Amino acid sequence: MLTRRSFVGSSLPAALAARAYGANDRIQIGIIGAGNRGQALMKEIEKARDLNVAVTAICDVWRPNRERAVARANQAWGTEPRSTVDYQELLSWDEIDAVVISAPDFTHSIMLKHAVEAGKDAYCEKPMGVVFSEAKAAYLAVKRTGRVVQIGTQRRSDGRYIAASKLVRSGALGKVTRVETSVNFFQPRWRRSFDDVKPEDLDWDRFYLGRPKRPFDPRRFRQWQLFREFTNGIPGLWMSHFIDLVPWFLGDPYPAGAVAKGGVYYWKDGRETYDVFHALLDYPKEVLVEFAMSLTNSEGNRNRWCGSRGTLDMDRFVLSGAGSKAEDRIEKPIEIQPEPVNSHMANFIECVRSRGRPRADIQAGFSHAVAGCMAALARDTGRNIRFDAERLEIVS
Repeated sequence: MLTRRSFVGSSLPAALAARAYGANDRIQIGIIGAGNRGQALMKEIEKARDLNVAVTAICDVWRPNRERAVARANQAWGTEPRSTVDYQELLSWDEIDAVVISAPDFTHSIMLKHAVEAGKDAYCEKPMGVVFSEAKAAYLAVKRTGRVVQIGTQRRSDGRYIAASKLVRSGALGKVTRVETSVNFFQPRWRRSFDDVKPEDLDWDRFYLGRPKRPFDPRRFRQWQLFREFTNGIPGLWMSHFIDLVPWFLGDPYPAGAVAKGGVYYWKDGRETYDVFHALLDYPKEVLVEFAMSLTNSEGNRNRWCGSRGTLDMDRFVLSGAGSKAEDRIEKPIEIQPEPVNSHMANFIECVRSRGRPRADIQAGFSHAVAGCMAALARDTGRNIRFDAERLEIVS
């Protein structure tokens, strides 16, 4: 039997599968994962309400999150949304046009694949994926179905970063050969209280989403960022923001190779994801990208782009001739001025209506997922991990 879901998820051309939205059609959005991040994104949807959009469905496996989100949506739009613990049920609701995927990182690729195959457009939080096979499957599903997908790397909707990207792509830095990024905190990041998590309030089996299950453990639910069964650690949790700039600024979608090291050097609290991490990724256009992060010292951050004509300091948003002795070096420092831009969420909603291409489309998401998965595998194996861009396969 050909259902609506099987029709939309089939290999028919996207133009036949996608609904056309008129200006008077209200776009109905479902939230999948209604914790702190999900409710922050609900607030962004509220700010874009003049685009004729509403949150009309909520899914979360934990009752307190679900009830808070339902109450918020009811207050904002005057109608109580439908709610469920099962995201597949939400995807089956015909009235839902698009979803926001803001559940934990390990669910993103799986839920994104299922969402587009169910005929839904999707705003998917970063990282787009932490397991390469799942990220690739989601990427191919989006390409096949033609759904509108925005990945939650919000720097792509930051006017300062947009202006900087145009300068770099224009050749203002000359040939870029090295990017250096360092992020540092002194705190046990991602460690949260879990005293309020009761087994009767949590659908533990659905939380695991196909991973091998353990007995009920409230710490793993609230502090999933610390455990390797749910995340690849710093590459997905943090590096994804910065490595996303490389394909954006330089037009080089995937690393050619990656090496990495790290460990739990200070916060001996049972965490499995590292508190110190360092990766080197080389890109085909002859650019070496360095990403380092520690939770053990807060000496400051650094994000510098080294080119033949000078240096781009992305902490101060200044382009200068520093470090260059080339004849065409940048003569006077240029302070990057932000361009006017709407929000990341508003851009997504507008593209749902117009069927246009969002700023952080699926290619952007897959590019940072590939880099993160390569860096994590390099860290775990101690090997130089390579990427075959023609076959879309990681090799070591």
